[in-house]
Amino acid sequence: MTFEIDINGRMRTVAIERIGTGRFRVSLDGELHDLDGARVGVYGLSVLDGAAGISRELQVTPGATNGELLISLGGRTISATVNGRRTGRAAIDGNPGAHGDQPVIAPMPGRILRVLVGPGDAVAVRQAVVVVEAMKMENELRSPKAGRVKEVNVMPGASVEAGRVLLVIE
Repeated sequence: MTFEIDINGRMRTVAIERIGTGRFRVSLDGELHDLDGARVGVYGLSVLDGAAGISRELQVTPGATNGELLISLGGRTISATVNGRRTGRAAIDGNPGAHGDQPVIAPMPGRILRVLVGPGDAVAVRQAVVVVEAMKMENELRSPKAGRVKEVNVMPGASVEAGRVLLVIE
């Protein structure tokens, strides 16, 4: 399977081929890597690149919009858009698919640390709006479009389940 992944405005091409149980050949922009991979929990992945001597555990959770993934590695979370050109979702600036009310959804169970906006506040596309702690990591959730905060459904300290609508941008 081949994917186009946009990370911070940089388009990467990733091809993944299963070569055995838990073994994968991954091409990142044409550079080949043979990796061992295993799921850890619902959203976790453990990846070992034996040739490079690198082992990593990461979390890959659904983002607030179609095709968006939040990738947490080493205490840092980044947003990646998978196959954005194919699905019609534009890159980070000017998402033409974000019309009407757009929810910001909890990508995994966690606890609300901070709500950065209130009802009626103007927000820019990709502006941080909520911080959720999940699996001892802080995840900034961002606005899927420019607009106004229509409703806020959570407060700091609240526990949330995956898929819960935290706030809505109009």
